Amino acid sequence: MSISKIRVAVLFGGKSAEHEVSLQSARNVINALDKDKYEVVPIGIDKEGRWLLADTSNYLLNSADPKLISLNKSNNAVAVVPQSSGALMELASHREASHIDVFFPVLHGPFGEDGSIQGLLKLANVPFVGPGVLGSAVSMDKDVMKRLFREAGLLIADFVVVRPGDTVAYPTITQRLGSPVFVKPANLGSSVGVHKVTREDELAPALADAFAYDTKVLIEEAIIGREIEVSVLGNEDPIASLPGEIVPHHDFYSYEAKYIDEHGAGLEIPARLPEAVVRRLQEAAIAAFRVAGCEGMARVDFFLRQDGAVIVNEINTIPGFTSISMYPKLWEASGIAQPELLDRLIQFAIARFERDRRLKTSR
Repeated sequence: MSISKIRVAVLFGGKSAEHEVSLQSARNVINALDKDKYEVVPIGIDKEGRWLLADTSNYLLNSADPKLISLNKSNNAVAVVPQSSGALMELASHREASHIDVFFPVLHGPFGEDGSIQGLLKLANVPFVGPGVLGSAVSMDKDVMKRLFREAGLLIADFVVVRPGDTVAYPTITQRLGSPVFVKPANLGSSVGVHKVTREDELAPALADAFAYDTKVLIEEAIIGREIEVSVLGNEDPIASLPGEIVPHHDFYSYEAKYIDEHGAGLEIPARLPEAVVRRLQEAAIAAFRVAGCEGMARVDFFLRQDGAVIVNEINTIPGFTSISMYPKLWEASGIAQPELLDRLIQFAIARFERDRRLKTSR
């Protein structure tokens, strides 16, 4: 580790439909990191997968406008070196460009939240924030995630998995799941490719759009209930935040409602709930976190039905860090301001790395 400041590389962008969301999240993380304690190294990943080493003055273009925000592609291309304990090499000169103490992935969706980056960083032998390979992969795949939750006794919405070439009959689907249903890619977030289907003629276009993003699609039962989110923080002994409530002003909590339309949803932080319900949600969030094999951080999303049932919708292992994102806002409402939250996440990453280094790799 660096003797003075800890060098934290913030990884953002990526080969994902959630690329622009990641840019917004990274901007807030970089601004909130304690500059007296951390030396921040922004690394933007473009949509072709190139890693671009920047500094905090030029890593984004149009950073204040979520509709126009983009990655500055004029920076040097670099690569992380396996088993180098955090060395970055310039691709043009083949010289070491920087040495990183901790990586902070702020990459939403495939190639960032699905275990891909986590595996690469493990090979590089360097600490990184957030869940590891298994927890990331399990949590990204909504099919696998929901099956594990169901096996563990957590309540979920019923669903059907569809793959290319499968025959999907609307009457058969609605007989099992009711109407309306939601169609969504299995391995994506931020409501990208998600459609609410209320009529038979809407199903084929919804499936076509979802299949544009993934080779596996879920058709899911619509749950009528309040949309509640809980943030989780920690490694072996995680803690849960106060719950928050999403009150969508759109038909559902769409991509536009989350990131483009500032009036797309109301946020009730903390949610107005009885203490007993708060405890049940917190316990369910920690249970989901552990079932999925997560460490570091995650946000767990629920539906709270009128009959009191707590339905786990999904878990997000690299939740949004935008100015309107629930993960940091919930912790702020729970008494942990964003600079302290980021500090804890980095310390959890280092602690896990040191713990895993003590594990035997040979007999």
